[in-house]
Amino acid sequence: MAKSIARQNTPITSWTLLVALLFAPMLSWAANAVDAVRYWPSADYSRLTLESSGPISYKMFTLSNPERLVIDLEGVEPSTALHDLAGKIGANDPWIAGLRAGVNRPGVMRLVLDLRGEVKPRVFNLKPEGGNGNRLVLDVYPATAKIPEAAPQAAINPQPEIASDGAPQSELPAQASEPRKAERLVSKRGKKPQFQITRLITVMIDPGHGGIDPGAHGANGTNEKDVTLAIAKRVQAKIDAIPNMRAELTRNGDYFIPLGERVDKARQINADLFVSIHADAFVNRDARGSSVFTLSDHGATSAAARWLAKNENDADLVGGVNVGVKDKNLARTLIDLSQTATNDDSRRLGRAVLTELSDINHLHRGRVEQAGFAVLKAPDIPSILVETAFISNPEEERRLTDDAYQDKMATAIVDGIKRYFATNPATIRAKLAANS
Repeated sequence: MAKSIARQNTPITSWTLLVALLFAPMLSWAANAVDAVRYWPSADYSRLTLESSGPISYKMFTLSNPERLVIDLEGVEPSTALHDLAGKIGANDPWIAGLRAGVNRPGVMRLVLDLRGEVKPRVFNLKPEGGNGNRLVLDVYPATAKIPEAAPQAAINPQPEIASDGAPQSELPAQASEPRKAERLVSKRGKKPQFQITRLITVMIDPGHGGIDPGAHGANGTNEKDVTLAIAKRVQAKIDAIPNMRAELTRNGDYFIPLGERVDKARQINADLFVSIHADAFVNRDARGSSVFTLSDHGATSAAARWLAKNENDADLVGGVNVGVKDKNLARTLIDLSQTATNDDSRRLGRAVLTELSDINHLHRGRVEQAGFAVLKAPDIPSILVETAFISNPEEERRLTDDAYQDKMATAIVDGIKRYFATNPATIRAKLAANS
C-alpha cells in the first residue's frame, strides 16, 4: 500500500517541478517592486525617481508624431506607486505633458511619457544609501540642453555635501560645542577699497539644496532650501544693478540639482566667481554665527583627475583655454597650477566676504575655513561656500526668515565680492585667457 502511494505521488512531484520551472521567471519578476516614486519639474529639466527593492534593468527609446519617451522596466511588477505616477505630472511641467504606466508583457512594466517637444533623456541607477533604496533616475532635458556627462554618485545629503575624496576629518567644518566670540578679521579696516569694474564680471550664485533635498531644518519648521533661495535672489538683484556685473542662479525655483551640475552651470556661462549659499545646523542649538569655506588643498589633486577624465583630448581643460598637450602628466601639472591659483583667489574672496559679514553677524570662526565641498571643486573658478547662520539656532532661524535681515546678508555678500574685485581685478579665468 505504501509503495502504491509513492507511485501515485511521483507524477505530482514531477508536475510541481515543471510548474516551478515554467513560472520561475514570473517569480523572479514579482520579486522586484517600485515602492516609491518622486517627481519634480523645473525650468532646466524634469526628474523622475523610482525607488525599488532591487536594481532595475531598463530599455529606453523614443517615438515621434507625437513625441514620446518609452521606458521598459524589466523584472518589475505592478504597484500602487507606479499606478499613482500618472497623477503626479503637473500642467506646469515644461517638458512632460503626461505619463502612462502599465504591463507591456509578463515581467515588463512600460512607462510612456507624452512630451511637449523633442528632449534629451538621461537615465541612471543609484545604489542604496542614506536610508534610500535602489533608485532609477530619469532626467528629461530640452533638446538644446547640454547634459552633464557624469550622473551623481550618491544619495542626496541633507547637509552641504562633502566630496568622497575630500579633506581628512581634521579638515572638515569644525563642530563647535560652545559659541565663542570670534576674533575680528581685521582690527582696523579703514575705508573700503575703491571699486571699479572695466570689464563684464559674471558671478554664479548657488542657492544650496532644493526640491527633494530641503537641507537643514529649523526648530520652527524653516527649510534651508527656502532661505538660501531667498537670499540668493537678493544677491542676484544687487549684482545685476552694478554696471559691468551680472549674476546667474544655479536654480531659481524649488527643484534639486546635483552638485556636479551646479559647477557645470558656472563653467557654461564662463563665471568669474562661484558663491554657494547655505544655512548651517548643529546638534547644539546654541551654536551660532556666519562662516565662509573654500576648497581644501587636499582635494586639489583628485579634482584635477576628474577634470582630466572628462576631457580625454586635453582640450579646453582650463578656463576655456586649450592646454594643447598630449602628456597627461603635464596636463595634470597645468591643472594643479590653475587649482592652486584658484584656491588662492578663493581664499582672498572668502576673506573679503567674511570681513563684510562680520558687520552684520557674529562670526562662528574668525577665519576662512577649508573643506572638500564638492561644489567648490571647479579648478578654474574662485569658489566659496557661505554659511549665512545656524538655522538650528532659534534666534538665527528667526532672523534668516526676516526680509530685512535677508537683505542685509545679501548686501554683505555683494560688498564682499566688490571688496575682492577692488584689489583683485583679474580672476584666474581672465588671466589664463589673457595669456593664451
